[in-house]
Amino acid sequence: MIHIFTYHDNYYVYDTGSGALHECDEKTARYLGGEAVEMTDGELAEIAGLKSAGLLDKEEVNAFPMKPEEAKALCLHVSHDCNLRCRYCFADEGAYHSVREVMSLDTAKAAIDFLLRNSGTRKVLEIDFFGGEPLMNLGVVKAAVAYAKEEGAKLGKRFLFTTTTNGLLLDDETIEFFNNEMENVVLSLDGREEVHDAVRKTVNGKGSFALVIDKVKKFVRSRGDKHYYVRGTFTAKNLDFADDVLFLADQGFDSISMEPVVTDLPDLRIEEEHLAAIEKEYERLADEYIKREEEGRGFNFFHFNIDLEGGPCLQKRVSACGAGNEYFSVVPNGDIYPCHQFAGDPAWKMGNVFEGTIDAALRAKFANSCLFTRKKCKDCFAKFICSGGCSANNYHYNGDIEEPYAITCAMMKKRIECAMHILARRKARE
Repeated sequence: MIHIFTYHDNYYVYDTGSGALHECDEKTARYLGGEAVEMTDGELAEIAGLKSAGLLDKEEVNAFPMKPEEAKALCLHVSHDCNLRCRYCFADEGAYHSVREVMSLDTAKAAIDFLLRNSGTRKVLEIDFFGGEPLMNLGVVKAAVAYAKEEGAKLGKRFLFTTTTNGLLLDDETIEFFNNEMENVVLSLDGREEVHDAVRKTVNGKGSFALVIDKVKKFVRSRGDKHYYVRGTFTAKNLDFADDVLFLADQGFDSISMEPVVTDLPDLRIEEEHLAAIEKEYERLADEYIKREEEGRGFNFFHFNIDLEGGPCLQKRVSACGAGNEYFSVVPNGDIYPCHQFAGDPAWKMGNVFEGTIDAALRAKFANSCLFTRKKCKDCFAKFICSGGCSANNYHYNGDIEEPYAITCAMMKKRIECAMHILARRKARE
C-alpha cells in the first residue's frame, strides 16, 4: 500500500511495505494516486526502478508475531494518592476510584520477585514507579530500587528504572537519587502558566505552576545527558498547544511530549469538531520545529520521532506495547493489571503478586492481540508506525481493545505526516 499526501507545497509518497518515504512532484503524486496522467519514459522507468528495488508498492508482511511469555517490565503504583488534583486525571486524581493509599515495601518486594520469577531468560528488566505521585512514597521507591538491584544481580539480571512525577516534592536529595538510579524521568508540566494552572491544581485549589517550574528547571539542568521528558497534556481548552510546546522549549527543556487528554469531561474532551484545528496546530508546530532545527536551537518532540530507516523492528511494530503479556501494572495491594490505565477496573484484574499467578485467559487475550487483529487498521498507512493504537484507550472509548478510537487515529496520522515532512527536510539539509 502507498500513502500519498501533501504538506504545504510538498508531495510525498509513503510505502507501507518497505517503510520508504519518497518526495516527488505533483504529477507523479497524481499518477501514483491513480489519475490518468501522461508520464515520460524516464519518469516511468524511475518508478519501475523503485518498485524493483522494493521501495515502492512492496508487498506487506502479514505474519502474526510470536510473543514471548517472559515478563520484562512492571509499572509499580507506589502511591495511590497525589498532592495535586488535576481535573483531567485518568487515575481519579491519584485514587484510582478507590481508597487513597501507598504501597508497602513488602508489596514492592513481592512485585519485584514476581517479575524476576516470570522473566525467563531476559537479562534486562524494567520498573516504572508510578502514581498518583510516587514521591509521596519515596522511601519505598529507594528501598525497592536497592532490593531489585540486589536480587537481580543474584540471577545475572539488571534493572532499568523510570519515574513519573509532578515535581512538587523534588529536592536536592531526590534529584541526586534520580540522577544516580533512574534511566528516565518524566515530569508533568502542561506549558504556559495559565494553561497549567487551569487544570493542575493543588489540594487547596490553587495553581501549581509557580510551585514546580523552578524545581523542574533545576532537575533538568542537573540531568546532563541522561534521559528525561517534560510531558504536557492538551485539552479542548488549549487547542493552540503548539504555544505550550514552544514555551517549554524556551524554558530550556529539550525533550518534550504533549499528549492529547484522555477524559470524559465535556469541557476538556477532544471531539471530532476539534480535529481540523488540531491538525493545523501540528503543522504549525512542525514548521517551527524545522525552523529551530535549521537555526541550531532544535529540541526533541516525542511525537515527531519516527525512524523509517533503522527501527523498531517489524516484530515490535506489529506486536504493540506488550501490556498484559510482557508488561504488567501492580497497585498498592498487590493486584496485577495489564497496564496503569486498566488499574482499578475489576474486569481487568489479572492476579496478585502475593499469589504469584496470572489469569491465563486475560493474558492470552493480550498475547493474541496485535496489529493484524485490529481489523480497522488493515487499510491505514500508519499501522506499522502506531501498531494499532493504545489498548486501554481503545477499551475506554470503544469497549474493545481491538477497536481503535477514531479521534486518536486522526491525530496520530497527522503527527506522522508532520514527522515525515520534518525527516524529509532534515535529509535535504544533509
